[in-house]
Amino acid sequence: MTFCPRVTIAGLGGDTGKTAVSVGLCRFWYEKGHRVAPFKKGPDYIDMEWLTRGARRTCYNMDLFLMGKDQVLSSFCMNTRDSDVAVIEGNRGLYDGMDVEGSVSTAELAKLLRAPVILLVNCTKVTRTVAALVHGCQTFDPKVVIKGVILNQLSGLRHEETIRKSIEYYCSLPVVGAIPKLKNIQFPGRHLGLVPPQEHPESEEAIRSAAEIMGKHIDTEQIWTIAEDAPLLECDTDEIPDTAEERVRIGVVRDSAFQFYYPENLDALKRSGAALIEFSALTDCLPPSLNALYIGGGFPETHARALSENVILRRAIREAAENGMPIYAECGGLMYLSQELQWGDKTYPMAGVLPAVIGISRKPRGHGYTVIEVGAPNPFFRTGQILHGHEFHYSYTRAMEATDEYPFAFRMMKGEGIANGMDGVCYRNVLATYTHIHAMGTPEWSQGMVRAAASYKEKTY
Repeated sequence: MTFCPRVTIAGLGGDTGKTAVSVGLCRFWYEKGHRVAPFKKGPDYIDMEWLTRGARRTCYNMDLFLMGKDQVLSSFCMNTRDSDVAVIEGNRGLYDGMDVEGSVSTAELAKLLRAPVILLVNCTKVTRTVAALVHGCQTFDPKVVIKGVILNQLSGLRHEETIRKSIEYYCSLPVVGAIPKLKNIQFPGRHLGLVPPQEHPESEEAIRSAAEIMGKHIDTEQIWTIAEDAPLLECDTDEIPDTAEERVRIGVVRDSAFQFYYPENLDALKRSGAALIEFSALTDCLPPSLNALYIGGGFPETHARALSENVILRRAIREAAENGMPIYAECGGLMYLSQELQWGDKTYPMAGVLPAVIGISRKPRGHGYTVIEVGAPNPFFRTGQILHGHEFHYSYTRAMEATDEYPFAFRMMKGEGIANGMDGVCYRNVLATYTHIHAMGTPEWSQGMVRAAASYKEKTY
């Protein structure tokens, strides 16, 4: 048994203000001296980073497609052990999911965690209909415990009063917040959603503004009371081992160009026996004595010039790949390992490990959950495995086909991948893929990384 006050911030759809409210609430409670554990439902990286900065504590992802229920419970309990409250930001609409049962929805996560829901509603150009929408969410699945409503984008006091009275009368729910139309929360967006806070020079100002708005327009004490009313939760954290003795050194490219890493993935590598050596692809050289390399996702296209100008690192990574160093690259990492990247009307040389030219589309080329079958030998996974992941990329490879020298390891059962229903291009001990893997649901990944690194270390020392 474990107990941590907790609340889920959910919406009727995307772009309703969930992130601004969740981040603002985290920072408001943090500034009151509380230890806030933030969580993000779904595979999102950017919201997760905003929540991390809002709470000044690492945000963890929970997703019922990428991991099992027991793994979600274990992660939640392990990461709330020294917390005063947990804030869980949902994604899309409360009941949205992949199937008619909503099996991977925010609602199912809230039920699993027994976390009361605060429903955030965009009130633009509606009044009494808001009550009908809220009432529908209440009755759609009575096991989802909706305990309050936040009204957003209100046009004035009369607008607020009409909606508030309708909700209280028809839904018997308290309105715990009423936010007018405001212009001073600057969470800017671009083609992949929000701009990461690492690239937003006024990110701290935006977070402070969100916290001030929570204090002014939200009944934070009532939400805290709702969070405290959450029941005891049964879960077992014993299945997650402690960090193992360090056996290998794995380099992690981490900077404003490559920033999409699940904390659980990095934690899993450490638990499997890896020391992580972080460095920047924009300014640094390749660290010495590495046994493997992990290049995550990000926005290499917006940093293409700086990446191409770091010629020393590009050559070192290409040489490491030729020498057999295990390299695992996800999405942005795949782009960096290509021959060149075309962005706008310019072309930038990349590391040159893979025979691919990368273009950038105006529309997503891959977006959503993926299911892949490991169909060919590779450095990290055994053949025959079925893996769950996700992809979200506007980039694409130009005229890249599988060859004996560059085979594809993954067959796409769901999703787009690199080309022709395939993903996971290999070269020597390199595997580059558009699919992002979450280590909580795929523990074989970290084990495979450390095993490959240990084998390389043994051969080279």
